[in-house]
Amino acid sequence: MARVRVVVHSTDPMTYVGLTSYLKSRPEMVIVDKQDAGQADVAVFSTERLTSEAMNRLRALAAERTVPTVLMAGALTEAPLLAVVECGVVAILPRSAVTGEQLVDSIMAAAAGNGVMPRDILGKLLKRVEMLQREVLAPNGLNVAGLEPREVDVLRLIAEGWGTDEIAKELQYSERTVKNVIYNVTNRLKLRNRAHAVAYALRAGVI
Repeated sequence: MARVRVVVHSTDPMTYVGLTSYLKSRPEMVIVDKQDAGQADVAVFSTERLTSEAMNRLRALAAERTVPTVLMAGALTEAPLLAVVECGVVAILPRSAVTGEQLVDSIMAAAAGNGVMPRDILGKLLKRVEMLQREVLAPNGLNVAGLEPREVDVLRLIAEGWGTDEIAKELQYSERTVKNVIYNVTNRLKLRNRAHAVAYALRAGVI
């Protein structure tokens, strides 16, 4: 089995030393130095509290590279959860109670493209997403994927193999309108082509 390359970050130097030492002892892990962080498969970020300074550091790390992050933290309030997820965090572990095995399992899950959230944190996160959908997205005709209803309709028909002229007839649009819808989606979401747009909508679960 391929070993997972991990880069460790912590707001506490002693925790950094402890985490690095423990993960080095695990045969599944390879520790990557911070200067070589671009080679990492997973990042581990540990902090006692998600202060504004810790969040700024988490955002800076996310801006430098796009790897899944395992967050170890103390008390987590409801407020920063969406911001945490936007920073690439796919697993959240209670710093005071996490075991070594739980940490390793979470890192392995993150490397495999999965996430790990405590039940209470997941419940709070889902409430935040529901509120975002209800109060921000829905009033603007959007969903969590950032797609308008007519964009979803067009992408659904493309996924089913329909041509531009067929889509136009089915939705009672002009062919030019259908082409504009596709252009707007790919341009706004920085997608390469129709196939990429369909794949995006499929992954988002809207078609």
